[in-house]
Parts: sequence; structure tokens; C-alpha cells
Amino acid sequence: MPQSAATSRNKLVAIPRTSFGKGAARTIRREHNIPAVMYGHGTDPVHISLPGHQTMLALKVANVLLTIEIDGKEHLALAKDVQRDPIKPVIEHIDLVVVRKGEKVNVDVPVHLVGAAAVETVVSVENNTVELAVEATAIPDRIEVSIEGLAAGTQIHASDLVLPAGAELVTDAGSLIVNITQAVSAEELEAEMAAELAELGTSPSAAPAEAASVEAAPAAEGDKA
Repeated sequence: MPQSAATSRNKLVAIPRTSFGKGAARTIRREHNIPAVMYGHGTDPVHISLPGHQTMLALKVANVLLTIEIDGKEHLALAKDVQRDPIKPVIEHIDLVVVRKGEKVNVDVPVHLVGAAAVETVVSVENNTVELAVEATAIPDRIEVSIEGLAAGTQIHASDLVLPAGAELVTDAGSLIVNITQAVSAEELEAEMAAELAELGTSPSAAPAEAASVEAAPAAEGDKA
């Protein structure tokens, strides 16, 4: 999708606000809006109110570039911090940082696995995101990692990722992203359990018998009564 179309879709018309504090914030939320503050590039923070439903839809996309219109003037911004209600599906406050076309920003981009590893393997994602330095108007929504047919023992590090043109890796190149190991069979699992029980001086059959004798005890006492 062209960037201009995406930016247009994520345009939010903000209302400047002069009332602050918890009471003012509650009033804004009761009107189905979201209190926010926008700052960056040496400018004074601007306190605004954003349309609630439209803003929540836009923020469903990671690192979405927003166009914030204030008094007819447009600003490009990224959500730096989103405070959400711990119980209700409500955004309580948003910190926005102003960005400019052509400048690079550091963002955490989600890792998305593609394909299926070899049979009888276990795929572990050790890091769900990687930090990249990318142009503010060309932030990828995810980094795809193919694991198709990969065998046990394969490891994918940050340095192995295929990054979009112009993106720079900020995360340590040696960071482990994906680890593929051999799956443990049912027989191997049973053997491990048997070995552990043997070390404890018991056997798999001893535990159920012991439990049965305990359960039988109340019945025996009842027979005497």
C-alpha cells in the first residue's frame, strides 16, 4: 500500500486541551475521547484530545505512523507510550512523539514466523521483536522469518534476519531469535520419568498402590464401626 494512502487512513483530528489532571482526563474519556500529549524536535509539549474509537483502530497496527491534525495543521507522529486500563478495553492516555519525513527512528518490530520446521521438532521464539533504525515513513509492520523445513539444532540470530531496504539492526547481532530443537518422544519422556522415580527409590507402580491403600483406610475404619 502506498505510504500516502496509509497516512491518510491514519489521520486523526485532535482538539487542543487546556484542562489537566485526573478529573479532566475522566471527562475526556466519558466523551469517548483519549487524552494525549505530543512532543519532540525541541517543541513544547502539546496536550490534545483524540477521537477514541478511531484512535484505538489505528493503534491496532504496530508502530503505525499517525497524521495528527491540530487547528488545521498536520503533524506526523508515533505512539511512544500507550497506557491502557488493566481491566476494561480502554486507552487511558497516549504519549506521541513528532517525527519528520526522512528522519530515522528506533522502533521494536514484531518477528513473524513463516512456514513449518521439520517434523518432530520444537520451534521456540526467543525474542518476539527486534529493534531497528528505519525511516519514520517506512516502518515495517513485521519482520518475516522463514523456518520452512529447518532441522533440529538450527538457530536463527538477529544477524540472519532479512531487513527491509534502508533498515539498520539495533538489536545485538548475536541475539537469538529462533531456536529449533528435537521433540521428545512419549517413550523418551516415560523413560526419563522412570529414571527420576528410580533415583527417588520408588517405581511407577508403587505410587498408585500407595494411594490405593490410603483410600482403603477410611473404608476399613467404617467396617469396624
